[in-house]
Amino acid sequence: MTGLTATLTTPATAAATPVRHDPFTLGVASGDPWPDGFVLWTRLAVDPVAENGLGGMPNRPYAVQWQVATDERFRHVVKAGVAVARPEHAHAVHVTIQGLRPGREYYYRFRAEGYVSRTGRTLTAPARGTTPPNLNMSFVSCSQFEHGWFTAYRRLAEDRPDLVLHLGDYQYEYTKNTYVAPGGNVRDHDGPETTDLASYRQRHAQYKSDLDLQAAHAVAPWLVVWDDHELDNNWADEVYEKPEIPQPDFLARRAAAFQAYYENMPLRATSKPRGIDMQLYRRAHWGELATFHMLDTRQYRDDQGCGDGYKDCPAAVDPKRSITGARQEEWLLDGFRRSRARWDVLGQQVFFAQRDNNQGPLKVTSMDSWDGYVASRERITRGWVDAGVRNAVVLTGDVHAHWASDLKLDYDDPTSATVGSELVCSSISTGGDGADSPTTAHPWLTWNPHLRFQNNLRGYVNTTITRESMVADFRTVRAVKTKDAEVFTRAQFTIEDGKPGLHLTGDTPPAAARTLSATEDTVAWETARP
Repeated sequence: MTGLTATLTTPATAAATPVRHDPFTLGVASGDPWPDGFVLWTRLAVDPVAENGLGGMPNRPYAVQWQVATDERFRHVVKAGVAVARPEHAHAVHVTIQGLRPGREYYYRFRAEGYVSRTGRTLTAPARGTTPPNLNMSFVSCSQFEHGWFTAYRRLAEDRPDLVLHLGDYQYEYTKNTYVAPGGNVRDHDGPETTDLASYRQRHAQYKSDLDLQAAHAVAPWLVVWDDHELDNNWADEVYEKPEIPQPDFLARRAAAFQAYYENMPLRATSKPRGIDMQLYRRAHWGELATFHMLDTRQYRDDQGCGDGYKDCPAAVDPKRSITGARQEEWLLDGFRRSRARWDVLGQQVFFAQRDNNQGPLKVTSMDSWDGYVASRERITRGWVDAGVRNAVVLTGDVHAHWASDLKLDYDDPTSATVGSELVCSSISTGGDGADSPTTAHPWLTWNPHLRFQNNLRGYVNTTITRESMVADFRTVRAVKTKDAEVFTRAQFTIEDGKPGLHLTGDTPPAAARTLSATEDTVAWETARP
């Protein structure tokens, strides 16, 4: 193609095996924004759930045109080019865009074989050395296709954030009727349990074919990290979940899952996997307003102590054990020391604050969370305190419920100083509809006074980050087993600049308030997952 024309034209390609149906069934996405660009993504598929994982595409490359414009009608195209969608990459396309203006809104689209994709909206990050007045950032996790409709993704898109963080469990590995929500599933996974490249590609494509998810991808750039279900429940480095059920090909499974993850996410080329390894932890800066330290708490961790689950486990306090691995830990601590940001935000997977489910003298905590790696948590918390980080906020997914916590150096001393905050988003759909309850109704809050809020409805969290504060709106939908539920803000917390700790600034009474017992809590789902 010649020039930055507003009309997409078809370049010359091999005159064989034309595509006779729309190949943009998986939508578009952008991610990893920096001051002069971002990554653009799409993947061609005429049949998303084709068993071979190749989306029904012929075994040949296709030219895919792309355009970036300053307006939604593409009257002012500022970048354009052609990428090649190759069968060996499941016809996925990653385009690295550079040379744009910082802190600007842009629009993008693709064309192939005479078909034009939907239009996506994205943003460049503000320039380093500048502090923009605000950032509207949303974060999400845990979207189980079978358990409910992805209405929360649609509502997030309607809220129109500037940036979206996905903190893991983007897709689930199970075959149908294996992981069933209370009252049954509303739809089924296609294909077998994901164990090889074809099945992981098929599963990602089935999820990407959901129009609500496509809307969330198209509204803003994403920063993504995985948790466990992108590969296998509760995996830890080279250790699979259930030792009593051997997986002799687990490392091959890991390599396949990593390749499919990269193929289906708007990630930089620096995250391209090499066999069983993939560089996923990384930093993104929003000027000097916020630095996002995106962590990987799966690939380098020691195996969960005492056989996993909720335990009073000596291994949890072993100083040699790590959830991040030594190299990532040092990278993070160095980032704290170098940071000049107003807000340092950790985007990561599993519960960070101590969460004891036992009111008695035993400390019974989740071995899969940071509670199972107490020394790691202490080193990292001490790291941001010693570095003089101005405002430390940890963002978390995984547990299928909204939580908010004050962070401490000593959780066993309720009077100890608060040194940061944790915001935990509920699931998009995992666990089915869930249940509403008053803000402080959960019984564990009684003996864990640093835990400030819990709610078991599904949803996501919107944050408004300014120089003065971070305001977190815990957004919830009443149901996910019926389509198109409305969204509302269940609670709002504010973190003030330079004053660690959460302040409740908004609270919507539940429609049918009741106190949840510990056995009804979403944690029961954590331990009961197959």
